Amino acid sequence: MSGSEELIKICHKVYEKGFVSAYDGNLSMRISTDRFFITRSGVCKGEVKETDILEIDGSGNKIKGEGKVTTEYKIHILAYNNRPEINAVIHCHPVYSTAFAAKEEGFENPVFPEVVLTLGKIPLCKYATPSTDELPESMEPYINDCNALLLQNHGAVTFGSSINDAYYKMEKLEHIAKTLFVARLLGGEKNIPEQKLKQLYEIAESTYNLKPNSKY
Repeated sequence: MSGSEELIKICHKVYEKGFVSAYDGNLSMRISTDRFFITRSGVCKGEVKETDILEIDGSGNKIKGEGKVTTEYKIHILAYNNRPEINAVIHCHPVYSTAFAAKEEGFENPVFPEVVLTLGKIPLCKYATPSTDELPESMEPYINDCNALLLQNHGAVTFGSSINDAYYKMEKLEHIAKTLFVARLLGGEKNIPEQKLKQLYEIAESTYNLKPNSKY
């Protein structure tokens, strides 16, 4: 499967999952050091086809393809320019995650072991007007250390080593948000105790050689 075919497949998945509606969101993947595939502006992710994928450079200039480059390309370029290990970026508006973002709440407490080790802290980026430089600027304090971010009153962004990795991080993020929502209906979540958290990190590093980007 080619890179653009992989991107199209994930576009369809985020739509099917309800992580986006109508023309929301944008997805991209690295194809070389300074070249990227990205979904064009104004396309339903459930209907994306080959002609809806553009190729851009590290400044967001269109190299190939028909249609307009999304004004939110800056989110993607910020990640690629700061983290060479990032090969894919997904920006969506999943309902539960976006609801927490609208509530001005990130996920910065250790509640679920698998989240501690795979996503780490998920901070809230202060509200910034979409399409402006304010949006990537709101992400800058966290970009080097986090695998997922909530955008206040806007949505969520995940970063991955591949487009599938970025997708699964988005799926996990929304699962966290939904689970926390239910936990609070039942009386509220409890954090992992500090000593147990330390033990979790030690086991992860000694057994799996796993070193989370962002520790609690």
